[in-house]
Amino acid sequence: MSKKQGIQLSAAEQREIFGDDWRGEEYAAEAEERWGETDAWQESRKRVARFSKEDWRQIKAGADGLERRLADAMLRGLTPGSAEADALAEEHRAQIGRFYDCTHEMHVGLADMYVADPRFTAHYDEQAPGLAVYLREVIRANAEKHL
Repeated sequence: MSKKQGIQLSAAEQREIFGDDWRGEEYAAEAEERWGETDAWQESRKRVARFSKEDWRQIKAGADGLERRLADAMLRGLTPGSAEADALAEEHRAQIGRFYDCTHEMHVGLADMYVADPRFTAHYDEQAPGLAVYLREVIRANAEKHL
């Protein structure tokens, strides 16, 4: 995340919140190239411009907590499409919704990207091997009920 994306954090603050290996500028440039003309991108820029450092800390803590609960669900063998799995999918979608309105269809597209892009897969699988694929299946099963 970066100033280019509208984020009002210094590089040092970004490292403090997201870690030393945060590649926000690189990701922001790629995201803008891919989605810069979309309404979702424009809405995201507006929303993040209003986020404080504390907002970003809460966003990061929320995402980390959800990823741990998703990994736990996968390791417990929780079936995608179950009520608990659907609740996790909706929480994930709501987290994205802080940035832009995320339809179920968009959510499925993101889930597919989590598996297709090795950087996203590595991020999720760092929590637990196979988590990216599991998250995709949880999101797909939930979305099928809403599409």
